Amino acid sequence: MADTSRVYFRQILAGMDIAESDPVAQQMVNFVYLIGDRETGEAVVVDPAYDPQAILDIVEADGMVLTGALGTHFHADHVGGNLMGHPIVGIAELLDLVQVPIHLQAEEVDWVARTTGVTAPHLVGHGSGDTVMVGEIPITLIHTPGHTPGSQCFLVDGKLVAGDTLFLNGCGRTDLPGSDPEQMYYSLTQRLGQVPDDAVLYPGHLYSEKPFATMAETRSRNVVFRPDSLDQWLTMFS
Repeated sequence: MADTSRVYFRQILAGMDIAESDPVAQQMVNFVYLIGDRETGEAVVVDPAYDPQAILDIVEADGMVLTGALGTHFHADHVGGNLMGHPIVGIAELLDLVQVPIHLQAEEVDWVARTTGVTAPHLVGHGSGDTVMVGEIPITLIHTPGHTPGSQCFLVDGKLVAGDTLFLNGCGRTDLPGSDPEQMYYSLTQRLGQVPDDAVLYPGHLYSEKPFATMAETRSRNVVFRPDSLDQWLTMFS
């Protein structure tokens, strides 16, 4: 049955839907997301790594035009760069194909510039709670530091695109450069506290049997929500 919603939303699995022959994409199982306004035909892409041309082909085949990109955080498997010696294409190569703004949390701009080589004029820094409009569709940016200093999630039309902040099972690592386990605790329990139980979580990787789940199910099943205090959380996860 055709989708009659005004909100255009697609979840794309790298290594399967795009970059089918890329062994790194197959191993990392990253999700790329497309969000748009069907009435205006405008769309943005979240974390356009591995195969920007294929992403643009999907946008075009769906009758949409790419007008922007959003990055959840600076790691190469999400925005391009070098992943343990493996080069991954991303926003730099996307900008070679189409000139669009790249929306980030302000704390992440310098990190993305260093890791991708994309210069600051293309990178738009935001604060938590800012809204990016795609057509007439608002996307709310939620700053969720912990995995990286400027990690962010996107809330749109009852959907939470969470990058590596929150998975259906577990959360992003907090032992990497720029990570902070205490900030991750507050991001999960307080900053994402505004997200209602009936919102649907769309993670940055396929690390579970299902590609998405409600926040209610995630909060009830995910071990990261079991500790009752910061001290308990740090004992279990830091």
